[in-house]
Amino acid sequence: MLTQHRAAVLPALALLALAAAGCAPIDQATTDADAKPPASASPSPGQGATGSKSGIPLSDAIARLTVAPEHVGGYDRHAFRHWNGGLIPNDGCNTRAEVLLTEAVKPPTVGEGCKLTGGEWLSYYDNVTVNDPARLDIDHMVPLEEAWSSGAYAWDAGRREAYANDLDAPRSLVAVTAKTNRAKGKRDPAEWLPPAHGALCTYLEDWTTTKLRWALTADQTEHDTLVRRAKECPDSTVTYELAP
Repeated sequence: MLTQHRAAVLPALALLALAAAGCAPIDQATTDADAKPPASASPSPGQGATGSKSGIPLSDAIARLTVAPEHVGGYDRHAFRHWNGGLIPNDGCNTRAEVLLTEAVKPPTVGEGCKLTGGEWLSYYDNVTVNDPARLDIDHMVPLEEAWSSGAYAWDAGRREAYANDLDAPRSLVAVTAKTNRAKGKRDPAEWLPPAHGALCTYLEDWTTTKLRWALTADQTEHDTLVRRAKECPDSTVTYELAP
């Protein structure tokens, strides 16, 4: 998939910071489906204290999810502060811009105010190549509202901000076409899956990884759908670290 470990691009972002020095962060509205997770669930039996640093089969990863009813009500998108200054707070590029810089197939030009021009991206949800960053949304793999109902409702503001700007994991945020991000909205895999042929297994891996990383629960229908669709991905594996 296109998403990469954010830490691996810190040197490149540091160089880009020089180009964007003194610039203010991008002011770009986001359209990710908002979701707040329920209180952080305890690791399931067999889950290590820090996650799984070596790949485990997707079906085994799904089995580690805690199944619980969703928390109902109280969601407020503003409870998740984003976008913040990203991994390099003083480079003038916010989280959205850093994701775009990381995932670019062809690097964009970084201008004043961290304005990105040119470049090229591949939206894996619909297998569409995009040359204009304005046509891309940064999707929270597990939408903010879904996260809220799966445990984040019990988090403090700092943890919710960390979740909404999670650049330390390769699965949490992904640049995709605005069309597919808005079609997805707040829906889980029982309600929406990416339309591109061949995207299913990557998406199931990404979803499961993010839920495990943040100890988010899965409702019964969501869990059953993951189990059923994972049978189509016998070679898929999941690697994750629990969020601090």
